[in-house]
Amino acid sequence: MTMDTNTSSVDSDAIESVTQALEFLNQNIQDYQLHKPVSFHEFLQLLNANPSRILRNIFQSFHDMIKSHVTEIENDIDRSAITRYDTGTLFMEGSDTPYFPDLLFTNRFMKQMDYLRHGNQQNRIYVFYGPHGCGKSTFLNNLLEKFEQYANTDEGLCYEVVWRLDVKTLKGREPSLMSLSSFEKLIQYIDSDSRDIKHIANQSPVEFEGPEPEFIEIPCLCHDNPFLVIPREQRRGVLDELIKNDEFKWKLFTEKQYEWVFKDEVCTVCTSIYQSLLERLGKPVKVFDMLYARPYYFNRRLGNGISVFNPGDRPLRRNVILNQMLQSRINALFRDSNVINYIYSSYAKIHNGIYALMDIKAHNVERMVELHNIISEGIHKVENVEERVEALFFALMNPEDKQNLKDFPSFEDRIQYIDIPYVLDVTTEVKIYLNIFGRHIERNFQPMVLENFARIIICTRIGKKSLALEEWIKDPKKYLNFCDESLILLLMEIFRGSIPKWLNDEDKKALDKKMMKKIIVESEEYGKNGLSGRDAIKLFDRFYSKFVKEDGHISMLDLCSFFNKLEEPVRQMIPQGFLSSLLRMYDYSILQQVKESLYYYNEDQIAKDIKNYISAVTNEIGSVVNCIFTKEEIHVTEAFLESIEIRLLSESADAARRQGMRLDVLKEYTGVALSHEIMIEGKNIVQTRLFKSLHERYVHNLKKRVLEPFMDNANFRRAIKDFDTEDFKAHDKRIKRDVTFLIDNLASKFDYSQQGANEICIYVIDNDLANKFKDN
Repeated sequence: MTMDTNTSSVDSDAIESVTQALEFLNQNIQDYQLHKPVSFHEFLQLLNANPSRILRNIFQSFHDMIKSHVTEIENDIDRSAITRYDTGTLFMEGSDTPYFPDLLFTNRFMKQMDYLRHGNQQNRIYVFYGPHGCGKSTFLNNLLEKFEQYANTDEGLCYEVVWRLDVKTLKGREPSLMSLSSFEKLIQYIDSDSRDIKHIANQSPVEFEGPEPEFIEIPCLCHDNPFLVIPREQRRGVLDELIKNDEFKWKLFTEKQYEWVFKDEVCTVCTSIYQSLLERLGKPVKVFDMLYARPYYFNRRLGNGISVFNPGDRPLRRNVILNQMLQSRINALFRDSNVINYIYSSYAKIHNGIYALMDIKAHNVERMVELHNIISEGIHKVENVEERVEALFFALMNPEDKQNLKDFPSFEDRIQYIDIPYVLDVTTEVKIYLNIFGRHIERNFQPMVLENFARIIICTRIGKKSLALEEWIKDPKKYLNFCDESLILLLMEIFRGSIPKWLNDEDKKALDKKMMKKIIVESEEYGKNGLSGRDAIKLFDRFYSKFVKEDGHISMLDLCSFFNKLEEPVRQMIPQGFLSSLLRMYDYSILQQVKESLYYYNEDQIAKDIKNYISAVTNEIGSVVNCIFTKEEIHVTEAFLESIEIRLLSESADAARRQGMRLDVLKEYTGVALSHEIMIEGKNIVQTRLFKSLHERYVHNLKKRVLEPFMDNANFRRAIKDFDTEDFKAHDKRIKRDVTFLIDNLASKFDYSQQGANEICIYVIDNDLANKFKDN
């Protein structure tokens, strides 16, 4: 028999590798350190150092998790009506299946989560209510996943009671005898060499074999905060000694959200243990020496702190859970089986935790009904024992499942519905497509085309006129270049947290808090019908597969062609005239982009004209003044004012309109620009809101005719097509300069690729967009 000479070296290398791998694990696995219990003395030190973190129930902890994961963003819309939030950390970051909430749902959700920090919440169940395909399950799974992660970190850590009963202290001088439970007898029978079953069954109390245990550990069944072991009448005094006088202490002693600290009691088992120990030991300090606090470890898979049930999950046959081995040890230690009854139900595992039902149907209807008494009273009866259950209750519900609760009208008072409609925010809808199909697909679209696909999908979810908008916008036709006649496109802008710049000053002023609130309230009726999220993804897949090109970009004409040829049920969901309005808006927008990219202007001259005009309107007609901004001498005449007002308004502006502008400029200058922005904030005139507004008007009107020299110029069109080729060199020097300037600006200002800029310029010229919008 021969031996492989390499075996020895290979085995040696393998052993060394295994040793290094195990050492790596030994150094890097530190999770176990998080779950080490601390004495009650150490727990009070932690409370003293950080009382706001230690004294939290499930509602406060969940609220803190939301606040730590969601940030508020500044936006154009008044904060009293709608707020922009960044929820990426909460619903998307690190998730296998990200959830993308739109602005409206985020506001509804955050409003309800703010309530968690205030008052008593155990008499309520939060039902997320919405149609099929709106992402309810994804939303709740991600929410629970983030809470589980948060609750098991230092920031989200909560503590629960665990008793460590000192056997030597409690047994006194008598020998430590323990009655064997049936299970322990079975274990002893299996391990024993003897097969005398009758002997084992009939034996009376036996002594421990081997070393005597130092303590018996009894965890709290209901995950109660260790501070609650202190008798209620003593808690205020203890906290007064522990916590320094600061803002948190004032909140703790006065606000309703902390009532539980002074009113709640620990579970019946912990109460029994406390009373028994106090009677046995005689001194409270000795009782608290056996009280420990350990981190409350949340684990959805084990049902520890988070229990989630699907409709097909069958209920337990018996909801009473016992631990016979521990019960026998407790009985032996306290010498009375009636002192401490270690019994509980499955609901105990979610006390101070989360209980969630995925859809109210099948077996979950029974579970929902069982929750009625628990939610209303906070009590669950387990044989003769009252078990306290205070948890955060969540449920998902489709519209048709609401009838499952029709036989329990009293339950309606306990349900807080939070609507999850289909997405109504264009930005969010686009994020969903990019997440599913990959961000690389963006480069296959002309700018705005992907967003316009989302707008068509969303219009089916709104699909009807808004009474609030009819009250606000009296004449929608004035915005036909920017919006449809039903103003659905305007709603989409508001729902994404934006006030369109194309609204005139009068309508912007009319959009006050009251009007914005009406629009937001009305939005709760949208998103319940139309194309679902799943439908939208299927349609996008069909559209993208059909029109993606290797040598070009998906255009707006491709988009219109796709939806015009769709089957009848889908086309009927799109409001009449919406596609043509969307195409008109797109045409007008890209025309403005091309104008902006072609426009050469003398910034110094524009700034000088505006400064002189502001100075002139503060003086009477006929006066001669030196402009305080340009130091130039100005003759304030009608002709001077009109020459600038034509650029700020239009050549057709009548005297009344021009006079109105002068009064507005004078009011803004004296009331805001001079008195506040310049004198108080120290701004230069060009930094004021008034100057920026007039500058925008001035430039806008100068751009109106910028394309006219090029529209009928065949050489200009050919030069665009020839750009970046050898043929481009043969064109006129001025045309080459203009085309290069145009293409470069489209790329830098509006994110076009070079090829995309070429395509869009040809589109503008071939469709004669300059003449189409000449009168606008």
